[in-house]
Amino acid sequence: MVLLISSLLVFIAAVGNVGNNAQTLDTNRGDDRSIRVMSFNIRYGTANDGENHWSKRKEFLVETIAAFGPDLLGTQETLADQRDFLSAKLAGYEAFGVGRDDGKDQGELAALFYRSARFEKMEGGNFWLSETPDTVGSKGWDAALPRIATWVKLKDRKNTEAKPILFLNTHFDHRGKLARQEAARLIRQKIQELGADCNLIVTGDFNAEEGSGPYVSLFAPEKGTASPLVDTFRVVNPDKGTNEGTFSEFKATQVSGARIDWIGCSRNWRIQSASIDRTERNGHTPSDHFPVTAILE
Repeated sequence: MVLLISSLLVFIAAVGNVGNNAQTLDTNRGDDRSIRVMSFNIRYGTANDGENHWSKRKEFLVETIAAFGPDLLGTQETLADQRDFLSAKLAGYEAFGVGRDDGKDQGELAALFYRSARFEKMEGGNFWLSETPDTVGSKGWDAALPRIATWVKLKDRKNTEAKPILFLNTHFDHRGKLARQEAARLIRQKIQELGADCNLIVTGDFNAEEGSGPYVSLFAPEKGTASPLVDTFRVVNPDKGTNEGTFSEFKATQVSGARIDWIGCSRNWRIQSASIDRTERNGHTPSDHFPVTAILE
């Protein structure tokens, strides 16, 4: 407990410095080199959600994505047919990801999408959030289900002199406290290995709140070394509010609670904006999570 509190105190100080270094802008768009990022838990399509079933909200969800117009989109709880639906509806995007159960199409995907006219895919892959991350379908620690991370390394066609972008998308377990903690440590390790020569962008549903063990493991200093990632939302919104919840339960008014969906980026990005998308129709949201967004340069 003492170690965690100490880490948090150091982290709070670090966030203050990041806020100064990040050159955050109060604007919606930068020049043509800005990159629009969205993370969206779209809720798996076979859930028994009644009036909020996938078949009744999928067009609304696509319209919500299109309204923001992400260059990079990380999705969670995405079944193969949902991936295919988004691919068909979102013109100009390439999809990448595999099912967490079999490494093919079975089980939920942490499917990510990128604009093919903007980015050239250099390489990509997947690993499981477990003690054996290269073992397909492996379930780690006290997790209830297998969990996966999907990544691509991208060359920005509009900024050819820049380093490649490592874009990683994931979904932490909803029950396993130890699994979330260890998954965060694994992600931090992997992005430093895979993205040693890259600018970093990480999206996901982390099923953990700000200040929790997984949050600290991702964003706080470790052994005196700053994290490779910053929390884009907190850099832009340094004063924590009471209405930052991202789990909506399909209710537009459900804005309290924990902010469990995050977009992280490396420190060399200029964060132009970061927000929670509260799009709704007749009191209903397009998924049981609000999407979160960031614009980076």
